[in-house]
Amino acid sequence: YGRSYHLSLVRMKKMSLKSERRGIHVDQSELLCKKGCGYYGNPAWQGFCSKCWREEYHKARQKQIQEDWELAERLQREEEEAFASSQSSQGAQSLTFSKFEEKKTNEKTRKVTTVKKFFSASSRVGSKKEIQEAKAPSPSINRQTSIETDRVSKEFIEFLKTFHKTGQEIYKQTKLFLEGMHYKRDLSIEEQSECAQDFYHNVAERMQTRGKVPPERVEKIMDQIEKYIMTRLYKYVFCPETTDDEKKDLAIQKRIRALRWVTPQMLCVPVNEDIPEVSDMVVKAITDIIEMDSKRVPRDKLACITKCSKHIFNAIKITKNEPASADDFLPTLIYIVLKGNPPRLQSNIQYITRFCNPSRLMTGEDGYYFTNLCCAVAFIEKLDAQSLNLSQEDFDRYMSGQTSPRKQEAESWSPDACLGVKQMYKNLDLLSQLNERQERIMNEAKKLEKDLIDWTDGIAREVQDIVEKYPLEIKPPNQPLAAIDSENVENDKLPPPLQPQVYAG
Repeated sequence: YGRSYHLSLVRMKKMSLKSERRGIHVDQSELLCKKGCGYYGNPAWQGFCSKCWREEYHKARQKQIQEDWELAERLQREEEEAFASSQSSQGAQSLTFSKFEEKKTNEKTRKVTTVKKFFSASSRVGSKKEIQEAKAPSPSINRQTSIETDRVSKEFIEFLKTFHKTGQEIYKQTKLFLEGMHYKRDLSIEEQSECAQDFYHNVAERMQTRGKVPPERVEKIMDQIEKYIMTRLYKYVFCPETTDDEKKDLAIQKRIRALRWVTPQMLCVPVNEDIPEVSDMVVKAITDIIEMDSKRVPRDKLACITKCSKHIFNAIKITKNEPASADDFLPTLIYIVLKGNPPRLQSNIQYITRFCNPSRLMTGEDGYYFTNLCCAVAFIEKLDAQSLNLSQEDFDRYMSGQTSPRKQEAESWSPDACLGVKQMYKNLDLLSQLNERQERIMNEAKKLEKDLIDWTDGIAREVQDIVEKYPLEIKPPNQPLAAIDSENVENDKLPPPLQPQVYAG
């Protein structure tokens, strides 16, 4: 896989430059193991690949065990010193000492049991009593198994018959692992995942070292082992209630629904769905990515992702009439995920990460396509206006549903396009225009209302200022006069009024 991985790296670097030009800000370096081993990393493993994660996990676990030992020894010394310094009667001392010895023995037994639990292989089982208690309520053993489980069990047994003694040993170890997982259901999903990964590693290593099985056959055997155990454990470890997988599923589903307006042109998707063959490929890709949720085995879920990716490459090839480039794959995959909105997307990704054979995720085309799917989901979660070359105002309006991007103009439709589809897009465009006009009218009406209120308040303030500056004083009216000359005391001394006289011409 070294050469194929190197080519994938070159393509991913080119894709990073292309994506940057398009506004898709996804750092491709985050897909690689941060330890620099050359394999694909994973967010669930804190950026490490499966191999490096196991090494880091075991180092941390050994450190924690050592710290626990030191703490237990320190507490024991403190108890011994406290006991030695106590002064009481001989009988009381004897009784206390016996209790102390019993407590000390129990503490040692507990510590040894804890260490054995940490270092025990995933195939180790508990006591017979514990196994019987675990088996009693076990629905996968005592209840009627499904048709699929019976079929997978028969296929697994028939497959192992061809390996004779090695097959018998594998079947024995697998049964012990399943029995052990029944009383480990109280553990966290990460711890159960670690048990499964330990089991994969131990079985593969045992076949290569002891059985001298060729690597090709080891991969086939590991695929059958994974199919057998995960078919039985699926309903207990897929989207468990102790995790927030369901919450993440609802969040990404809501996010994709809010982004239903994103067009292929915004993502620079080199796919022309007007071509019937391309449209069929797009439908098949969407079907494959949706079908992933119906599969039980991680390998089968990965196969759905791989088929979806190959349909995408075929659609690009038909559209461009030339071999498809990896540079165009990621934007098209993002578009397929947005258009399909696969159910329980985050749960499926987490399930594959936790319980898939790690060699499939570290190398090969399955690992490459799965890594790109994780990259597409990360882009969708962080998608913003800049990623789509939109203004923040337009992006917010599209996200809120107030408006939608302009649809394809009627002149650009091909002659073979369906009349119903044309009419539908025409009606959608008309509704979009009416919505914009209505929104514009409402904004203008609100602005007019605000202007009227401001004008009224301004007039009222001006009148108030004038009244305060020039207060109005109302004086009482004067007494009415009886005659013009009533107040003239010398009225009697005035000459008589002139009389008109007529003169003859």
